[in-house]
Amino acid sequence: MAHENGLIIGEDGRTRCFWPGNLPDYLDYHDHEWGRPVADDTRLFEKICLEGFQSGLSWLTILRKRENFRAAFAGFDFHKVACFDDQDVERLVSDAGIIRHRGKIVSTINNAKRAIEMAEEFGSLAAYFWSHEPGPDQRPPTVDYAILRANPTTEVSTRISKDLKKRGWSFVGPTTVYAFMQAMGLVNDHIEGCCCRAEVEALRAALKRPGGVA
Repeated sequence: MAHENGLIIGEDGRTRCFWPGNLPDYLDYHDHEWGRPVADDTRLFEKICLEGFQSGLSWLTILRKRENFRAAFAGFDFHKVACFDDQDVERLVSDAGIIRHRGKIVSTINNAKRAIEMAEEFGSLAAYFWSHEPGPDQRPPTVDYAILRANPTTEVSTRISKDLKKRGWSFVGPTTVYAFMQAMGLVNDHIEGCCCRAEVEALRAALKRPGGVA
């Protein structure tokens, strides 16, 4: 059970953010992936697409289908996904291993085309997204339970969302974009006191920010 501060103590004695509970696959995601900085374009495209699929659902549902999504969407190689046609859409709509939402499937193919354009303009998707990294003045002094519960969006996620939509992306609302920012390490939202917070912060400090921003 989560403490009032949003932390839980696991069976291994480690203190963590409340949200993975005691589910092994969720704990593994929390401990080894969430919040760790990502600068690989394929993984960034995967993350923003899966956050779009998550809209209206639980992230655990998406996480448990992620390998199926990877198989269905060519490993989220956006150059390959951009070439998907109507037959691929029908194949995906019939794929019980993923979320069979036609709008989100079509959106993923569209976003792959937009990702190619973005990579050509900025040098990489990573260069684009990391150029939007919030500065210290745009972050709360302490990341606590109250902050996370009160802020599903931020000024930065709203700004990125608006810019992506201008560029033709879809299913990239401010809440989806903020979840993406949290997942790919643009921000460190492990709660103060979580065993992963300091490690993630060290990885962020060591990361060489992608260049090539126009």
